Amino acid sequence: MDVDELPPETPGEVTGGTAVGTRGEAAGGTAGDAVGEAPDEGAARRYRAQVWGGAARSLWRPSVEGTVGGRLRALADWADAAGLADAALDVYGDGLVEVLEERIAAELGMPAAVFFPTGTMAQQVALRCWAGRTGSPVVALHPLAHPEVHEGGALAAVSGLRTVHPTDAPRLPTAEEVRDHPEPFGTLMLELPLRDAGFVLPTWEELTATVDAARERDAVVHFDGARLWECPTRFGRPLAEIAGLADSVYVSFYKSLEGMSGAALAGPEDLVAEARVWLHRYGGRVFQQYPVALAALRGLDTELPRLPSYVAHARVVADVLREELAAPGGPGWFRIHPEVPHTHQFQVWLPYEPDVLTAAALAQTERTGTCLFRRWFTPGAAGPPGTAVTEVTVASDGLEWTAEDVRTAVRDFLALVADRGPAPAGAGPR
Repeated sequence: MDVDELPPETPGEVTGGTAVGTRGEAAGGTAGDAVGEAPDEGAARRYRAQVWGGAARSLWRPSVEGTVGGRLRALADWADAAGLADAALDVYGDGLVEVLEERIAAELGMPAAVFFPTGTMAQQVALRCWAGRTGSPVVALHPLAHPEVHEGGALAAVSGLRTVHPTDAPRLPTAEEVRDHPEPFGTLMLELPLRDAGFVLPTWEELTATVDAARERDAVVHFDGARLWECPTRFGRPLAEIAGLADSVYVSFYKSLEGMSGAALAGPEDLVAEARVWLHRYGGRVFQQYPVALAALRGLDTELPRLPSYVAHARVVADVLREELAAPGGPGWFRIHPEVPHTHQFQVWLPYEPDVLTAAALAQTERTGTCLFRRWFTPGAAGPPGTAVTEVTVASDGLEWTAEDVRTAVRDFLALVADRGPAPAGAGPR
């Protein structure tokens, strides 16, 4: 999975904690008023990035915040502390890349792993290899899965594969839906968690039943595990046991682990060997990748052990958000989805236009130095009209927020929203 899967302006919105652009005088008044109104939207976007990147307090600091010098110095400092500063540079996938591959195979309990520069490439290769082995070009997956929404039809255009959908409900398919799907398929792909549906996961029993149903159909199972790192809390199982349900697993290094980029495909040794051939054919055999491999190793050492605490605190944040949004004088309708977050990320829905909420979020950071929310978006054709949705992520910085800190931030935000007018009449389901 690549950055293009994020809400459209996420990369631009979070670049740098120092000034990266001008306010855009044509917007007039406050920068908050500029959101959605500036003739030069690029300038408005850069200003939002400047404000949110420089927030004194934030629930999450995206890995694209900061400066080149600061990021490289931090990575070099970690390499020194980890005893890797004198490691040999890699050439076409040896050196630190091999160290990372071995680490991933061990973490996931898989026989082997291969590094890819992008998750999109890793997953394309995995599904292509399985199609050749099963003799079926048909992949069963959710219509909100990453290959269907964020890869420009690459499965069909590049690999000649065809997809079918056991369900279109905003959750992963059940065992019955997999078992009863009328068309044959060779591979079942499950995205854990299903990001575009709200970072949702099944229960452990539901997941194992769905996998068993695929086996009954002689299909292989591939996990899109870009965020698999976040799943042990929900399932109550270690990573290796979760990954062990599947025939192959893809994981990302910049999601959850705060790496620079990159991904890995893990599975049987013969599948990984074939994947290396396709890695070269797809143009992914990069000459040197040691900074990316080093950042991934750092994430495994520093972020992976902390993810359970992020998930736990995300539930605290969600509880306070729910209490405050439901209080008298609140928006009247809202949605926290899932009600109890399955991972350290979840959705918030409110009955306002996205520009109104984005402007309030920006104004809150300008005035208080607190970043509670960032960009808001229309929910798409499937969402209720007159509503907006945003994603909330709780990571290391968020652990410093008490429940009262969250409560104060929500009240401040709602006051700024109220300043911009009431919710539209009839907005949101009642």
